[in-house]
Amino acid sequence: MIKLPKTLESISTIEFQRLPRHIGIMMDGNGRWARQRGWSRLEGHRQGTQNVRRALDACARCGIRIVTLYVFSTENWGRPREEVEGFFELLAEVIDRETENFRRQGVRLIHSGALDGVPPVLAEKVRRAVDATRENRAYMLNVAFNYGGRMEILRAARRILEDGISPRALTEELFERYLYTAGLGDMDLVIRTGGDQRLSNFFPWQAARGVFYSTPTFWPDFDERELRKALEDYNRFWVGREE
Repeated sequence: MIKLPKTLESISTIEFQRLPRHIGIMMDGNGRWARQRGWSRLEGHRQGTQNVRRALDACARCGIRIVTLYVFSTENWGRPREEVEGFFELLAEVIDRETENFRRQGVRLIHSGALDGVPPVLAEKVRRAVDATRENRAYMLNVAFNYGGRMEILRAARRILEDGISPRALTEELFERYLYTAGLGDMDLVIRTGGDQRLSNFFPWQAARGVFYSTPTFWPDFDERELRKALEDYNRFWVGREE
């Protein structure tokens, strides 16, 4: 396993004219990656979870401090039961392995999504990981687990109504306080691995003004070189454009 430094402060080694403050990554292609090798889809997910650490390390070296990962969407419940249960076991292993590392390294874990229907043991692990890193500020890792963009917007709207907020008092800034990502700000860059061009219900509010980048590289193979390609594309987009 790649060892991150004790702190993620001041370790940028790649220079770009413009760096995104907040990036979102749609980690797609685990199953296709495994199929090319004659392996099971679950093994693809296992390799994908192992790549999370490498990708976060690469983001830190590039000076990116806020990362959102699309781990499991509300639509993923439609996959075969064996695959879903196996993925949950892998996720539980990652949480057990990495929570203390993140706590020591200044990484704050944030959960976007619902825990309804999630196995109780896994749901409790998620809550404990979030609580254990709550005071960290050096690096923000937002994990979209059992997440759907439309569901998030409906949830925010219901909470606003429950709080009795007047329609005239509602602003974009106020609405954002009711989202899972309150305080994280918009996503500047959204990366989708695996080649698809769809947003797939991925943070429609937060990504509304972001640059979208799709790469055919499957998630288990997404490394620092691939991240740099995305950042180069992001910079090309902004050449000659005003803020």
